[in-house]
Amino acid sequence: MSKTILIIEDEKKLAQLLEDYLNASNYVAHQVHDGALAINSIKEKQPDLILLDLMLPNKDGITICKELREFTNVPVIMLTAKVEEIDRILGLEIGADDYICKPFSPREVVARVKAQLRRAELVNTQEISKDELVTLDHDRFVAVVRGQDLTLTPVEFRLLEKLSGSPSRVFSRASLMDNLYDDHRIVTDRTIDSHIKNLRKKLATCFESELIQSVYGVGYKWEQTAN
Repeated sequence: MSKTILIIEDEKKLAQLLEDYLNASNYVAHQVHDGALAINSIKEKQPDLILLDLMLPNKDGITICKELREFTNVPVIMLTAKVEEIDRILGLEIGADDYICKPFSPREVVARVKAQLRRAELVNTQEISKDELVTLDHDRFVAVVRGQDLTLTPVEFRLLEKLSGSPSRVFSRASLMDNLYDDHRIVTDRTIDSHIKNLRKKLATCFESELIQSVYGVGYKWEQTAN
């Protein structure tokens, strides 16, 4: 079955160009041009991936991404012409999985879409993994800790999977980033630190002590001694 891509972009010519390229790659694409209509369209279309412009009329992409993360973990690729916003996007204060800077080649967008969907499919083929504290449901991208759904973003899910899968092993920031992204983008250390900060906040609702511990000058590790 063809994957459904929702294009939330107010530049109609650009949105149509993206739809044409996606259709040519056997995806089913839909367009939304008004930020105020985005959330209802996401709920109605149930897309497999969202291309989300940062600057939209009536509601911006950051607000939309934060809102959609309250009910879905669908992969989101942000489209932005504002380079200064990249750190915020990658910091995942908003829950995005990837970004593309304008101007871009439609072929690059299709390649990024394929990469994100391929990653999701690989995760979905894995069995549910369990340890004493965490249950990871790869089919639904759900992490359950002590019976509580943490409502993680896809990137947070992958980060939790990596750390909890090797207790006490110290991971460098670089190795963690390699696990989160398919491409070879250049990002700052604070990107992974922001992911860790958000994940720690969610884990803190279940535990008094920290499961993810910082290792000075190296990176992070997972300790299963939490209460």
